[in-house]
Amino acid sequence: MAKRRIIIGDEQIEIPDFSRFLGKGVWSILGIVALLWLASGLYIVKPDQQGIIRRFGQYNKTTSPGIHWRIPYPVDRVDKPRVKQYKRAEIGFRTIDHGPPARYSDRPLESLMLTGNLNIIDCDMIVQYRIVDPVKYLYRVRDLETTVRLAAEAALRQVIGKHDIDEALTSGKSTIQIETMENLQEILDLYETGLTVVQVQLQEVHPPEAVKDAFKDVASAREDLNKLINQAQGYQNDVIPRARGMAAKVEKDAQAWASERVTMADGDSQNFLKILKQYTKAKSVTRKRLLLETMEEILPGVQLYILKGDKNGSLMNVIGLPEVGSKTGGRR
Repeated sequence: MAKRRIIIGDEQIEIPDFSRFLGKGVWSILGIVALLWLASGLYIVKPDQQGIIRRFGQYNKTTSPGIHWRIPYPVDRVDKPRVKQYKRAEIGFRTIDHGPPARYSDRPLESLMLTGNLNIIDCDMIVQYRIVDPVKYLYRVRDLETTVRLAAEAALRQVIGKHDIDEALTSGKSTIQIETMENLQEILDLYETGLTVVQVQLQEVHPPEAVKDAFKDVASAREDLNKLINQAQGYQNDVIPRARGMAAKVEKDAQAWASERVTMADGDSQNFLKILKQYTKAKSVTRKRLLLETMEEILPGVQLYILKGDKNGSLMNVIGLPEVGSKTGGRR
């Protein structure tokens, strides 16, 4: 083996020459380091993630779930946001411990709001959202959690300011939630956050603690009012149909009586016209017949005798005379 001389002070020392072997080892080490550096470019994107590649700090491309390779650091860097995860923002409170039992802390500066009729109300709200554009989510806005919370608070205050306190406490909650969700989405789109709002849910909505008892009294009085109104409506619904039924019955009876009278009048007029027709044919005979029929109606117990004479006025025949010597003779 070749030797190499080195001078240390005044002495010369011979040592083996490893330069040939050392050169090969350096290249081997450099090759191993290069392989490890290239292997560090492998990365895995989980099913609920997307891979965002930055080349020298600038966005390059988006990769789907699976195994991929990138140019290793410091050329490419990869971010893997969870695009299918639902995130949560709490307005008016914070969860300290999920429990059980869960523990919360109030944030009155966020929850106290002014309604449309100038009343103060305490509103807690939960916002659920997820990522739809991971590039905007990562690179457009800093501290997105704080941004979402502040935007949600602003949207809720804007909507609450358009509604009365009674709507916020009772029947208007669903409308307030929908309007708040729409306003919040507009704000997030304006900021290019790359987020979409999935759900807005009001939690506790109540008056401030200082006036809560007074609001309970008002609510109780309102319930009593509604109860009395319902009772009055029930009485109205009972009386009015019966009155309408009686009125309809009276109207039907009157119509029936009128129809009967009109029919009888029509019959009498037809009968009169028939008698008039016969009367014009034989006035004297008809007159006598009407006289006899009238006498029978007004004097039903009277026995009638008809005497028939000739032209000279002498009696020729007696019609309807009772038997001679009968014990019950009629009037003559």
